[in-house]
Amino acid sequence: MSTPVLLNSFLENAWEWLRYLDTRLFLKINTEWTSSFLDSVFPWYREANAWVPLYLFLIVFALMNFKQKAIPWILFAVLTATLTDQISSSLIKNWIARPRPCRDELFMSQVRLILNNCSGGYSFPSSHATNHFGFAMFLFLTLRPILKQWVWLFFVWAATICYGQVYVGVHYPLDVLCGAILGTAIGYLTASFFNKKIGLSL
Repeated sequence: MSTPVLLNSFLENAWEWLRYLDTRLFLKINTEWTSSFLDSVFPWYREANAWVPLYLFLIVFALMNFKQKAIPWILFAVLTATLTDQISSSLIKNWIARPRPCRDELFMSQVRLILNNCSGGYSFPSSHATNHFGFAMFLFLTLRPILKQWVWLFFVWAATICYGQVYVGVHYPLDVLCGAILGTAIGYLTASFFNKKIGLSL
């Protein structure tokens, strides 16, 4: 058997093993590790609109404290959100075309969907994960000198939203893990560029 055939066989087996683990963990989170409290919290907690007060607070905080650097900081934050959303939603999702667990005809009967409907589009990577981890990384790197250890809470915030995506039945764990990695990388790039060219000082 030739090397390319062996390699292809290995990759196929590795993917099948990874997909098995992914679906098993999904079912654990979505159907076993559940509670009525989380059932009531995660449907709204994971929505972007729920965090509008946080975004408005950050804008006001920047305008009040960052002086002439406030507008550039806000623009870079918006740039980070735009890049994470477009790269995950418009580029990678359409390329990979992985169905959401709640839309996969072979799997959806096992899904406990606690939303009114299953979100449209594809599943991989999770745009929620990409967006929130990208924003969290941007905030972490730009606000760390100001918020000190409290800045780690942005990652906790992003991680709980990602967990909620799996819990409600619209994403697999691998979707949110890869989305988190992608978002973190994008946030690192935008924040590093901002810190190098502008930077914050109170």
